[in-house]
Amino acid sequence: MAEVHYQQPPFHYQNDPNQQPRTAQVVKAATAITAGGSLLILAALIMAGTVIALTIVTPLFVIFSPVLVPAVITVALLSLGFLASGGLGVAAITVLAWIYRYVTGKHPPGADQLDTARHKLLNKAREIKDYGQQQISGGAQAS
Repeated sequence: MAEVHYQQPPFHYQNDPNQQPRTAQVVKAATAITAGGSLLILAALIMAGTVIALTIVTPLFVIFSPVLVPAVITVALLSLGFLASGGLGVAAITVLAWIYRYVTGKHPPGADQLDTARHKLLNKAREIKDYGQQQISGGAQAS
């Protein structure tokens, strides 16, 4: 009788992180520590540079504040005005384009909801009209 040997499937550790070899875990940890440490050092250097720059520039801000504060306020208001104007212009163009597509029958997104709401309003208006007519005609007959 021939002997049957069971062959194990190849070892795949990509799907299960608990089965990774020790070297892969060490490499991942070393990479994470290196990247994290580098970013922490970079953050500390930027923070120190910011503090030094602010210390040097603060007297200049105090000296020129009568000019800088109104200038910053003016620039901020102008920027906000242009941004608001541009945003409202884009919104207006979008709405006009949607209305054009709706009127020409191209069925833009949301047209079904608008049609449904319009039909509900018309039905409710008819109900109110009929109710009012019934009340008026019923009140005239009772008098």
